Amino acid sequence: MELAHSLLLNEEALAQITEAKRPVFIFEWLRFLDKVLVAANKTDVKEKQKKLVEQLTGLISSSPGPPTRKLLAKNLAALYSIGDTFTVFQTLDKCNDIIRNKDDTAAYLPTKLAAVACVGAFYEKMGRMLGSAFPETVNNLLKSLKSAESQGRSEILMSLQKVLNGLGGAAASSHRDIYKNARSLLTDRSMAVRCAVAKCLLELQNEAVFMWTAELENIATLCFKALENSNYGVRVAVSKLLGTVMATALMPKQATVMRQNVKRATFDEVLELMATGFLRGGSGFLKSGGEMLKVGGSVNREVRVGVTQAYVVFVTTLGGQWLERSFATFLSHVLDLVSHPRATQTHVEAVYSRRCVSFILRATVGSLLGEKAQIAAAKEICQAIGKQMKAVEAVVNDTSGENKSGAADIAASQHVMVCALQELGSLVQSLNATASPLIQEASIGLLEIVTSVLLHPSMAARLAAAWCLRCVAVALPFQLTPFLDRCAERLNNLKTSPEAVSGYSFAMAALLGGVHQCPLGIPHAKGKMVVSIAEDLLRTAAQNSRLSLQRTQAGWLLLGALMTLGPSVVRYHLPKMLLLWRNVFPRSLKELEAEKARGDSFTWQVTLEGRAGALCAMRSFVAHCPELLTEDVIRKLMTPIECAMTMMSHIPSVIKAHGAHLKASAAMVRLRLYDILALLPPKTYEGSFNALLRELVAEFTLTDNSANTTTSLLRSLCHYDDSVLLGSWLQETDHKSIEDQLQPNSASGSGALEHDPSSIYLRIPAGEAVPGPLPLGVSVIDASVALFGVVFPHVSYKHRLQMLDHFAECVKQAKGVRQQAVQLNIFTAVLSALKGLAENKSTLGPEEVRKSALTLVMGALDNPNPILRCAAGEALGRMAQVVGEATFIARMAQYSFDKLKSARDVVSRTGHSLALGCLHRYVGGIGSGQHLKTSVSILLALAQDGTSPEVQTWSLHSLALIVDSSGPMYRGYVEPTLSLVLTLLLTVPPSHTEVHQCLGRCLGAIITTVGPELQGNGATISTIRSSCLVGCAITQDHSDSLVQAAAISCLQQLHMFAPRHVNLSSLVPSLCVHLCSSHLLLRRAAVACLRQLAQREAAEVCEYAMSLAKNAGDKESSGANVNPFSPGVSSRSDIHCRHQGVNITETGLEGLLFGMLDRETDRKLCSDIHDTLGHMLSSLAVEKLSHWLMLCKDVLAASSDMSTATPLSSGKDEESEKKDEMDDDTMFTTLGEEDKSKPFVAPRWATRVFAADCLCRIINLCENADQAHFDLAMARSAKLRNPTNDLLVLHLSDLIRMAFMAATDHSNQLRMAGLQALEDIIKKFASVPEPEFPGHVILEQYQANVGAALRPAFSQDTPSDIIAKACQVCSAWIGSGVVSDLNDLRRVHNLLVSSLDKVQAGKGSSSQLYRESATTMEKLAVLKAWAEVYVVAMNIKKEAESKPKRTIKNTDDDEDDYGTIDELPPDSLITLVQPELPTLSRLWLAALKDYALLTLPAEFASQLPPDGGAFYTPETIDTARLHYRNSWAPILHAVALWLNSTGFTCSESTEAATISGLQKRSTSASLNQASGTTACAKSLPEINKDRMHLILGVSIQFLCSPRPEEPVEHVTACLQALHTLLDSPYARIHIAEDQLIGVELLSVLHRLLLTWNPSSVQLLVTGVVQQIVRAAQDYLQEKRNTLNEDDMEKESCAILGEGGDSGGLVPGKSLVFATMELLMFILVRHMPHLSTKMSDSPSHVAVKTRLSEESARLVAATVTILSDLPSLCSPAEDSMPPPDEVSMLTAIALFLWSASSEIIGVQSLQNGCMNRFKNALNSCDPWVQAKCYQLLLSVFQHSNRALSTPYIHSLAPIVVEKLKAVERNRPASNTELLAVQEGIKVLETLVALGEEQNRVQLLALLVPTLISYLLDENSFASANAASKDLHEFALQNLMHIGPLYPHAFKTVMGAAPELKVRLETAVRASQASKAKAAARQPAPAIHSAPTIKLKTSFF
Repeated sequence: MELAHSLLLNEEALAQITEAKRPVFIFEWLRFLDKVLVAANKTDVKEKQKKLVEQLTGLISSSPGPPTRKLLAKNLAALYSIGDTFTVFQTLDKCNDIIRNKDDTAAYLPTKLAAVACVGAFYEKMGRMLGSAFPETVNNLLKSLKSAESQGRSEILMSLQKVLNGLGGAAASSHRDIYKNARSLLTDRSMAVRCAVAKCLLELQNEAVFMWTAELENIATLCFKALENSNYGVRVAVSKLLGTVMATALMPKQATVMRQNVKRATFDEVLELMATGFLRGGSGFLKSGGEMLKVGGSVNREVRVGVTQAYVVFVTTLGGQWLERSFATFLSHVLDLVSHPRATQTHVEAVYSRRCVSFILRATVGSLLGEKAQIAAAKEICQAIGKQMKAVEAVVNDTSGENKSGAADIAASQHVMVCALQELGSLVQSLNATASPLIQEASIGLLEIVTSVLLHPSMAARLAAAWCLRCVAVALPFQLTPFLDRCAERLNNLKTSPEAVSGYSFAMAALLGGVHQCPLGIPHAKGKMVVSIAEDLLRTAAQNSRLSLQRTQAGWLLLGALMTLGPSVVRYHLPKMLLLWRNVFPRSLKELEAEKARGDSFTWQVTLEGRAGALCAMRSFVAHCPELLTEDVIRKLMTPIECAMTMMSHIPSVIKAHGAHLKASAAMVRLRLYDILALLPPKTYEGSFNALLRELVAEFTLTDNSANTTTSLLRSLCHYDDSVLLGSWLQETDHKSIEDQLQPNSASGSGALEHDPSSIYLRIPAGEAVPGPLPLGVSVIDASVALFGVVFPHVSYKHRLQMLDHFAECVKQAKGVRQQAVQLNIFTAVLSALKGLAENKSTLGPEEVRKSALTLVMGALDNPNPILRCAAGEALGRMAQVVGEATFIARMAQYSFDKLKSARDVVSRTGHSLALGCLHRYVGGIGSGQHLKTSVSILLALAQDGTSPEVQTWSLHSLALIVDSSGPMYRGYVEPTLSLVLTLLLTVPPSHTEVHQCLGRCLGAIITTVGPELQGNGATISTIRSSCLVGCAITQDHSDSLVQAAAISCLQQLHMFAPRHVNLSSLVPSLCVHLCSSHLLLRRAAVACLRQLAQREAAEVCEYAMSLAKNAGDKESSGANVNPFSPGVSSRSDIHCRHQGVNITETGLEGLLFGMLDRETDRKLCSDIHDTLGHMLSSLAVEKLSHWLMLCKDVLAASSDMSTATPLSSGKDEESEKKDEMDDDTMFTTLGEEDKSKPFVAPRWATRVFAADCLCRIINLCENADQAHFDLAMARSAKLRNPTNDLLVLHLSDLIRMAFMAATDHSNQLRMAGLQALEDIIKKFASVPEPEFPGHVILEQYQANVGAALRPAFSQDTPSDIIAKACQVCSAWIGSGVVSDLNDLRRVHNLLVSSLDKVQAGKGSSSQLYRESATTMEKLAVLKAWAEVYVVAMNIKKEAESKPKRTIKNTDDDEDDYGTIDELPPDSLITLVQPELPTLSRLWLAALKDYALLTLPAEFASQLPPDGGAFYTPETIDTARLHYRNSWAPILHAVALWLNSTGFTCSESTEAATISGLQKRSTSASLNQASGTTACAKSLPEINKDRMHLILGVSIQFLCSPRPEEPVEHVTACLQALHTLLDSPYARIHIAEDQLIGVELLSVLHRLLLTWNPSSVQLLVTGVVQQIVRAAQDYLQEKRNTLNEDDMEKESCAILGEGGDSGGLVPGKSLVFATMELLMFILVRHMPHLSTKMSDSPSHVAVKTRLSEESARLVAATVTILSDLPSLCSPAEDSMPPPDEVSMLTAIALFLWSASSEIIGVQSLQNGCMNRFKNALNSCDPWVQAKCYQLLLSVFQHSNRALSTPYIHSLAPIVVEKLKAVERNRPASNTELLAVQEGIKVLETLVALGEEQNRVQLLALLVPTLISYLLDENSFASANAASKDLHEFALQNLMHIGPLYPHAFKTVMGAAPELKVRLETAVRASQASKAKAAARQPAPAIHSAPTIKLKTSFF
């Protein structure tokens, strides 16, 4: 491939490669040329131009494939435009000759097409330079157009489009000819040709005035005809043509108007023309009789959908401002469409028309208008609804009957209402809180108008009104509770009106269904209200037959809606519900039988509706409250359900008796029954399987159903990847909601609320705007299919076989259309069943079941209906999966192989090739490995069948499935597959888009299979890689969006595996262009790819995107396309594209993505955009700080006022550019131009919220990047050093401004984000000093802004979550210490004071709008804020007290000006808190008590107070818990500070007076308040004891196991609270009296240390430990003193303290033990070498480093506490060493280790330390000796010789003496042995430390000592265990030392022969008894220590 990269085609290389590879080689050369020509030097090009032209024109006649001819034409044109143009006419003539050639053979076709392509490219590039030759060219093209076949027709039309584009107005003379010739082709058989004509005419209408004047009607009629039997591509192209022509007719370009005085069309004429298409459909009224009968004169759906799209194009082209101005007229026109009788001939047609009108409104109002304009539009819609409703009321109230047409008017008005209300709902929902003006302005009366529709005679309109109310309530949650109350009240008042009962119950149900979208919920009591209303309705239903039906339906609907509130509400009403359900159904079979005989048709209808309603409510219960489904509840539910199942069988006889109108009600009962059964575990209704299955099978095999209804589930049950075969990718387009109408299954896309009112309260399925349940007939079949899938896995094999056989029989019996319908339903059911089997991991069954299933499936593989074939393939794969036997799979595969080898028809070839793909998909590569080779070879052969694109599509799709599922096993087939894919890409005509899509899929699958290997450099891999890249290039250049999307995902895969080889400089700009595509899938693919690229290479991506902006600027101005309606990249708005899309502005790609967030509604797409921006932000924001801050600021500053945007004058540049061609049409721009130059729409609220979140992220990123971002002085100097330095602190005013704008917005989400940003800013910048005013901070100047941002959050109607956040910010601001002047602080402080009054008001006083837990959240937030302020205030006070008072010197005033006058009085902040403290302390204690109760484990639930706590109600316990969890820690700290400051002297009684105000019942903050006593009866000590228990309990409970996600502030607050508490004498006594509390606390702290690493936490822990130890010391001292005073015998006094008489410390009970355990843990963590266990472990590497500052502080604190411990022990010395000796030595060793060298040298210190060590060495306790040796070792080893040498000189001799003495006094216990071993270690270390020349003397000390420990054979036998161990130890050490120092060792041994003899004997004895010794020898056990267990276990 590298050989292809040269300016001239390398002909030798071309000649050497095989025929097959040549096209690829040529294509690769053309690709290279395309890149190189633009960049090449003009002179180089001119030198080689002649040769190049020869080579290129030579290629024309070498029959190039489609991609090659496109590139070839492009290169030739580019060559001429860069080089000389002498020979261009020759080349043009050559092409024209080829086109004229009469050769019609298929072989010559590619050459002809190439010539046509070249002609187009020449004109597009060079335009008027070729003007002289154009009439001949055009005639030539038009002549050959008549005789060309479809490929030729498309290509010629595309060329004509380019000719027109290049020549502009200069081609006027040929316009009419082109128009005449092209228009007849608009109804061509080939869809590709229709698209090409539409695009050609679209180009023509730019200049040809007649098209939108005289020919306007004809164009419209033509377009309508073109839409008949069209596909999606044609609909998009034709609607674009129609919409644009209509827009031009209405607002032509000024230039054209001036040139020819044109009669402009009026708005009405244009709209009327469009309406005829919408209403009349196809070919006019002159259809032949037969056709009329066939279609029933109905509207052609394809035409209607196409015209709908055209309306959107029309409005989009005219622009947003035009829509604003003309909205009223447009709205009334669009609404008239749906009231026209032709649009609503049947109910389904009416729904379709409504969908179309809703689509028009959503696509225009929803995306073209900014928020202000949307509010205006909403007002217009309101007026339209009001007007309609008045008309309806007039008819309803007209009793005289004069108005005959009234009924028809009402029927028509319902559809208008539905469209208007749905759009109103969608508008309000998208505006969210920004819509509040709509509700607040009384003049609009939105609520009155919408609620008035609840009384509309038509159910559809009532439901739409209810839905609209739900939208309003979700957008503005503060309206939810008032709405509910209002509806309840009206429902009670108007109980006698059937419409009112129905309408208001719909509204209530809808509102209840919306509650889950409102995080603050509704008051708990509303549940009770709904239940009582519903009960009342059900009870009174029978009283009045006129209302029976409505009341029954309404009652059950409300109960169903109630269930959506979830278990916390439903729990309270469950018993009543169960009773109601039981009573709806007969109790026994006898009652059931009796029932059949009674009643008339009306009572039966009410009964059936009632039962359907009850089942529906049950289903809602099971779906929304799974936690309440205990076995018992399920059993109770089953009674009515089983009764309903039995009743099913009786219904047919009832219908027979009372008439067919009961069928619908009966179907509704079945639907509800199936729905609920599908949610329950099948085991619960096993007994009824037989009857149930009979019903289900009859349902979907249409046994009792004469209509051929088909299920809608088939598509969703087929695999998502098969969308290319099913065409279900239409689901992924922007036109999904209207394209659904054209799908083949019954009533597809005709979802509407009136089909199932219960959907008004259910959650909306993802991706839909309004719930749209399908008509009942389809829904029942869907439900039966779904339930069949659930039940099938639990049915016996016998029944499975019967059903499968029955299915085959049903298919056989049915004929024609009915057979197709039955088959579709059966297949969906079978798929559903197989899916169920796979999910249950069960098998299909024995041979006969399989056989029956296989027959069924194989029969459908040859079905002419592609959907059925697809389903059959899928079913086959799933069968293979559940059977899972190799032989079965082999049999199926073989069957398909045989079929494919023999079959010639398209149907069976496609079906069986898919079967192979599906087998591999479900069995995977391993299971079907042996068939891989055959499958691949067959599919590769089929893919080459150029006669049938369908076969190619299916076989390539299957091939992609196989590549995907085989993984690495496919590696051997990669090369042949790739070469086939490339060959096909280069030859298949582009109009076969499906084939190209599948080729793209194959390519992607191959890339994934080769995977990371693609990075390699081997020859084969390079070939594979370049083939993949060529493949990507071809698909990228295809005209179809789906193919382009496939190309992008291939490149994305390639980039993942081989990033170096993907050229971002060309990929990124193309992705940016696609971001404006009109195809959702392409936009999705582009964003997904950008998301991946931005993760790794954000900087490059942004750079390349910016390069696009620069280039686009040049191209735009070169006038290639001046015209605003040019068919450039289309988007929902061309304008937008021209100004913001391809022309990325200076805001770059980031700006474009932010802009997309305003327009895109697709969830996946938006989340990918968020991620992409997030990745870019993380990697770029710190470097390009001002750029990103500007971006966020621009988005946030977008007030919804459009007028602030400045128009860019676009006419000017173009004019100056084109001075040389003075053509009048470029001097003016269109009338509509002014809106095109404005930004699209101001950023919407959701985008602004995202920008505010970005702001917070930027602040965090800067924090992690560099401290200079938060230091003004540093930042300024950095900026001076290098002006490009950009630091956050320099942008502080912008940050504050952005946070302020967000915090004061309409939108609640934005307010939250703004307050969060404000809090971040305060926390991060609070301490940044202002360099110019010492003693001040930079935030001081923003006091006013902060105050102003906070004030609105405390207004009366602010939601709780915002108040809670605002309190948080208040406390951060007051506590930050920024503001020093009390008066300034008061402003913010007063906000908190006012909130505190609210808290005191107690429960249930304020009028509640939200759930009770919202109040809890708010109150706790206030208390938490006060607590945080109090904590800060106390800290300031403490610091002020600890500072020495400084006198104000008068001498140097000028400096002191700042320092003293502004300095706060020491108790400043506390003076603000003091007045509130009595109240606060009480409330804080109450909150803590609540928290303590709520943290109890579930089993104590019964002990909780029945009516809730101080701040929570029992119903909302679960949500309240979270709020307590967020706020308890600061409150705990504050309470501890308060108790400490009052010294526990404050009793409750002083506050008893104020208590009653807190709540109706008096609470006290004491915890275990006895039920009988009142608060005041408790004595102060009791109260204090309770308080202590409360605080310690809460702390210990939390510190036991803080969750890892718990913020570290909670842990520190809790520890600080404990520390503070233990400052007070009362608390110390309390904790010391009950030693277990202390021990418990210590062990909890120990656990905390194990899991929490931050040193701040560890330091706090040591602080608390110290407090506990001090408390114990004081207590002991006190006790000893009292004993002394009583003058008792001195001995008893001495025993006080731990250890008592015996001196043992008991773990778990001993405070000293617990303390030591904890402290040793800290020491070892920071100084690992202290622990023998750790230093002996193999993983431990002895690295001795200096301790860090923090570690040193910790170690110092620890040692200090250790030295305090001995004072806690009793001096009982008889059996135990005083631990103080060991801890003292440890402390000294640590001190020596960490002290500096100056201190170590102090003589007196040194002597003191050495004496301590000497005493220890001479101690009679071996344990102390052992420890002493260990510590000495660490001292001797110290790297600082100045420290170790004096100690060695002083102490080593003593050590040697001690060790020599052992020979006479051998160890008797393990402890003694340990001491000796430790001593020897010290000596060995000394030997190692000594210099080489001193080695011999040192060994002369060590070796004899060791040898003296050896025993001879006789004494060995009689020696004790410790003595033997010593012998072994000595021997091992000697064996170790010998080899280490061989020379010195020999010298020592030679000097003393008796030593040598003794050693040799020992060695021999040891070798002899090796085996025995090995079996016997225990590890040297250390652990039989004396009773004090100070083992190494601490370490």
